[in-house]
Amino acid sequence: MTAPTAPGSPGLPTAPAADTFVTGPDGLSTAEVAQRVARGQTNEADDRTSRTVVQIVRANVFTRFNAILGVMLAVVFALGDYRDGLFGVILVSNSAIGIAQELYSKRTLDRLAVLNAPGARVVRDGKVLEIPVEAVVLDDLVEVRAGDQVPADGVVRSSNGLQVDESLLTGESDPVDKPAGSALMSGSIVVSGSGRFQATAVGNDAYARKLAAGVKEFSPARSELRDGIDTLLRYITYAIVPISGLLLWSQLASQGASVRSALIATVAGVVGMVPQGLVLLTSGAFAIAAIKLARRKVLVQELVAVEGLARVDVVCLDKTGTLTEGRISFDRAVLLDGHSSDEATVQAALGALADDPSPNATTEALAAAIPRPDGWPRVASVAFSSKRKWSAATFEGHGTWVMGAPEMVLPEAPEDDPTRTEANELAAGGERVLLLARTDARLAGDTLPTDLVPVALVLFEEQIRPDAKDTLAYFRAQGVSLKVISGDNPRTVGAVARRVGLDAAGEPVDARELPDDEAELGAILEDHSVFGRVTPQQKRLMVKALQARGHVVAMTGDGVNDALALKDADIGVAMGSGAAATRAVAQLVLLDGKFAKLPGVVAEGRRVIANIERVANLFVTKTVWAMLLAVLIVCSRVFASGWAYPLLPRHLTLIDTVTIGVPSFFLALAPNTRRYIPGFLRRVLEFAVPAGLVAGTAAFLAYALARWDLITGHRSAHLRTITNLETKTAATIVLMIVGLWILVLLARPFTRWRAILVGCAAGFGALALVVPAIADYFALRLPPAAVLVQTVAIGVAAAAVIECGYRAVRIRNRVRGRHRRGDAADVGDDGVDVTGEVTASPDA
Repeated sequence: MTAPTAPGSPGLPTAPAADTFVTGPDGLSTAEVAQRVARGQTNEADDRTSRTVVQIVRANVFTRFNAILGVMLAVVFALGDYRDGLFGVILVSNSAIGIAQELYSKRTLDRLAVLNAPGARVVRDGKVLEIPVEAVVLDDLVEVRAGDQVPADGVVRSSNGLQVDESLLTGESDPVDKPAGSALMSGSIVVSGSGRFQATAVGNDAYARKLAAGVKEFSPARSELRDGIDTLLRYITYAIVPISGLLLWSQLASQGASVRSALIATVAGVVGMVPQGLVLLTSGAFAIAAIKLARRKVLVQELVAVEGLARVDVVCLDKTGTLTEGRISFDRAVLLDGHSSDEATVQAALGALADDPSPNATTEALAAAIPRPDGWPRVASVAFSSKRKWSAATFEGHGTWVMGAPEMVLPEAPEDDPTRTEANELAAGGERVLLLARTDARLAGDTLPTDLVPVALVLFEEQIRPDAKDTLAYFRAQGVSLKVISGDNPRTVGAVARRVGLDAAGEPVDARELPDDEAELGAILEDHSVFGRVTPQQKRLMVKALQARGHVVAMTGDGVNDALALKDADIGVAMGSGAAATRAVAQLVLLDGKFAKLPGVVAEGRRVIANIERVANLFVTKTVWAMLLAVLIVCSRVFASGWAYPLLPRHLTLIDTVTIGVPSFFLALAPNTRRYIPGFLRRVLEFAVPAGLVAGTAAFLAYALARWDLITGHRSAHLRTITNLETKTAATIVLMIVGLWILVLLARPFTRWRAILVGCAAGFGALALVVPAIADYFALRLPPAAVLVQTVAIGVAAAAVIECGYRAVRIRNRVRGRHRRGDAADVGDDGVDVTGEVTASPDA
């Protein structure tokens, strides 16, 4: 059954008409393939996992702030001194660096994506070939097996128990049987069996591509950082337009002001309000993190997934392939009492079952240990599926043999049945236990045969990943809850969980007893950590139930039965050796399959989150004080004759470079392992708004007092009247003092490189004031001694106020945090606790 087609969506594909081209069992010939390639009938499509070069350039050049600054730059070049256009260098550099970083990231990640891309098996000239998915052509005979994602629409030509999951396309959760003659949809996932189909629609004509045409544009997953920054930038844009208009009016209306000076003053005000570089540093931090992870064999398919894993508080782990190596080996068969089959017959039956046209890990392990017997022709079979949890075959002259989970092969047997009791005892030792049963009845479809007689218990060994125990210990130490979810026997899963250090996980839960209600399931998930006999649909329900309770959920897995849960999770992590469908829907792919890489991903995410928050404080603080200065200057015109804006554009360039631009670059890329703390935007505003108001007020006060000397003609101790340029220098000095102190606060706790960074910033600021050539270039002139002392005192007092406010907020947040948790503050690795308290840092 399939879901109804939504209005406006493409119709479901159907089998082709009888008079259409029918591909034979040997597939297309080389000449036929060449004809279709020449006609463009290939599986290439326009969908991409990353932006094109044109999109990258457009996104970095044509931004609202670049437009504002571009207009301001044109005004400066038309009317002013070119030195007032220094901010144009930052404008161009931001765009150029952003383009270069994203292009480098695109090339690196696209190369990895090609290496990781799933392939397709096609029959051509009678031979099965492995080719890229995009090389499939119309009418190709495509072979699919369990774990494959169907690459094109088509009609089934041969089927061996072929079942597909179409839920990604139709919403139908139950697997759908696909006998010969039935239609296949691209994007569906083969869950059991195997078969061959003729491709009848490829590329952009395929159903999945049509269905997704409206949503295939580049669209990153949700990111708290990006959402917060976008919100900030949106409101800043709203504020810039009216404030800059009022500022221009006030400057034109000021006494003695020319049009030229009014426009230059307005440019200075607007440039100060624009948080140049914040978006660049954010996207650059994501891109560099993705490149670093790529070098560690971690493919980041969505950049914001780096941040996402750092926000995760629940990790759902599939046992096989995640905690274990994913490879199993046949151990032994334990004959059961009361049956007539001898050991040789059991070995022959296992060897015959291993010769499966739809092999899986279990049958491959049997095939590696037991040779195929002679005289066991297969006349019917049922492929294994994660829903049935058994497979079967009828052999001419030997009856029907079924192998699968004991409780699924013997569904009517009570819990205390001797066979199930023995199976549970063996499973409690950590081995995978399957039941081999026999009947004389032939298979009838995919229905479990009746009158099955238990013959033997088949044991398989799994190797625990050597890095699993340490990796899980890391997550537990970070306060992340772990849920082991598997389709295996609960006792086997519990034994593996204990071997990897999850001793406190409690008794394993049989998922067949779990409720379907989301709220009830969520409550059980809060109390238990190990689950067995979980179906793929239950894995999805578990993810959704945890999300409904406010958790950020990561799901790891490698099998096709994990694909849908990975898609629904906040962060899906697939193993590089996993099924193609699983890798296709995951945000992160561990290319070498090493689970131990996840702590490194978490560390990169934490570095990005914590550092971008630091630099956002710097940028937003500057925006706040620039807006406040503009408003105060407008008010001076309303209540008095009006004053000129206290800064030139080149003054803002100097302040921006010394206290924000260069330091923020290093801070954004620095080591930082602070734990994720929700509330990025709130914390930035709580710091930046008060700090910006203090800085703007102090700068205006220093400027006003200096102007008072200018207006009254007051002479200093040097018997010299202060000049207009010196009043602007006074405001610049205050803003540099306050800006440097904010940098000191955000660079804490100090390490050697952070101390050097702050020292260099302060040193260059001082040189700009005292070295004549630099001072002349930036239009700076120190005021008379008395005004200079007064100015420095105002700057130091403002820095002290910000320091006191910062400490008060820290104490308040620490008390709130302890009241909330009832214990001591939770200190992260970089010395910053979840309440904002600073202690020590290891990131030297």
